[in-house]
Amino acid sequence: MIILGLNAYHADSSAAIFVNGKMIAATEEERFRRIKHWAGFPNQAIAFCLKEAGVTLQEVDHICIGRDPKAKIWNKGLYVLKNLAKKNTLLADRLKNSEKIKSLELEFAEHFGANEADIKKKIINVEHHRSHLASAFFASPFDEAAIVSIDGSGDFTTTMIAVGKGNQIKVLDSVDFPVSAGLFYTAFTQYLGFPHYGDEYKVMGLAPYGNPVYVEQIRKILKFTPDGLFDWDVNYFVNPNEIKLGYEKNIPVVSTLYGDKMVEIFGPARKEGEELTQKHKDIATSVQRVCEELILHIINHLQKRTGLKNLCLAGGVAQNSVANGKIIENTAFEQVYIPSAGHDAGISMGCALYAYNHVLKNPRQPAIYNAYTGSKFSNDEIEMYLQSRGIQYKKLPDAELYDVITDKLIEPGVVGWFSGRAEFGPRALGGRSIIADPRNEKAKELLNLKIKRRESFRPFAPSILEEYVKDYFTKVEAVPFMEKVFPIIPEKQKEIPAVTHVDGTGRLQTVNKEVSPRYYALIDRFREKTGVPILLNTSFNENEPIVNTPAEALDCFLRTQMDMLVLENCIIVRD
Repeated sequence: MIILGLNAYHADSSAAIFVNGKMIAATEEERFRRIKHWAGFPNQAIAFCLKEAGVTLQEVDHICIGRDPKAKIWNKGLYVLKNLAKKNTLLADRLKNSEKIKSLELEFAEHFGANEADIKKKIINVEHHRSHLASAFFASPFDEAAIVSIDGSGDFTTTMIAVGKGNQIKVLDSVDFPVSAGLFYTAFTQYLGFPHYGDEYKVMGLAPYGNPVYVEQIRKILKFTPDGLFDWDVNYFVNPNEIKLGYEKNIPVVSTLYGDKMVEIFGPARKEGEELTQKHKDIATSVQRVCEELILHIINHLQKRTGLKNLCLAGGVAQNSVANGKIIENTAFEQVYIPSAGHDAGISMGCALYAYNHVLKNPRQPAIYNAYTGSKFSNDEIEMYLQSRGIQYKKLPDAELYDVITDKLIEPGVVGWFSGRAEFGPRALGGRSIIADPRNEKAKELLNLKIKRRESFRPFAPSILEEYVKDYFTKVEAVPFMEKVFPIIPEKQKEIPAVTHVDGTGRLQTVNKEVSPRYYALIDRFREKTGVPILLNTSFNENEPIVNTPAEALDCFLRTQMDMLVLENCIIVRD
């Protein structure tokens, strides 16, 4: 059975393909379009998935889309009736976008020459948050688990809690739009002068620089309810009917969410590019703290309600790696699984899994710990490209390659590492990474100013061989997708300053020898030479989607100040 899953006409559009329940390929459309968070019909991602699976569209049995216009139809109707007399930008945007879903068959006809009637028979609509739930639970190793999905909004839901058992998911409760943990965080992200879609991670990175002096004021905005969910004070936000959640040239656009009361209580909003004051940092700290409290409120109540020890987490808020790292020690859950694409790109994977397991009642496949489902290029393809560009390079076998790279890192130098398949999700995990020596105190400044060209307060991640986690971190868990932040042992922080954040933590990736053999071997060679089983790892890009091809990697290398580029076994060194 072949199932194609889609996140279409929504931010982080993507496609994933499964053959008999096994994920063969999954990728975001932005990797091909080169536009961050691209939204629309992911025809290039679809074509890639079909090619990787070696099948035609006609051979696909089911096409799933992570959106169901019929979901919560009565709730939506009641909301519309209550707001008929008011200006309703939001409703107009949603109706306009829902029309695109109806043209899905037309898109397949246009891009793939498919018969519209044949495509219509194959389509399965899966509610947005059920897709999130499935992306976490059905990919997890747990036969039974509590499941939580929290994000901005999707199919009129902003939070959904459930229980998964075997190949079934039972939804227990949910929170309706406009009350939203995701929109709460986005409102403060905008208030702090970060206006672009997806900027929330900047607030998370800024938070350790402040003090939680505004926690009491921010707690008044969110109302934790006895049922383990939440409400909010509407006065801090704009009228939800006037929110614009739309797309301009397939780029997500969110209008200003914070209202007059937020400005009244916290003062004038920071304009983009203005100096970050201590007050801004203190607000970021306080917002992050209250967000963590909300997540733990939801999770703790769900644990007590279900009595379960396993938790699966998805949705945009599940990308809050600082909060994720605090779950085990602050709840009765013993194990947590978060997929590599917990954000909306994971909808494509989730809706396909929901259809295969829950709807069609097929048995589950082994847990997914491998995020390498994207593009791949052979040495022959890479050499042909480099020769066509007149680029000088050396080709080395792995053993020599690792020696040359680690010597360059130790100099110290910065290396672009392009190896194997690209990762599915927002994190570089050793497939498309920029790497450096974590012992180099100047590495952060060099990377932020001369290569990444981004804010100086944003941290870099440590990729650590999994058997050495206990030697460097105060907690020991498998973190394959860089989805958690843990405290670094105090006496080790000076040893690895480039990956130690200002608060003494690190957003780690545990590297497994079976899952990532080449990346593991490279880090291990660095360990043999330095005694440190860690590399600094950041995504291979410069204010753009993560590089997807050798051409994009080379261009990024040439316009930045990286010292070496490694494309599989081919090495290019800057003169």
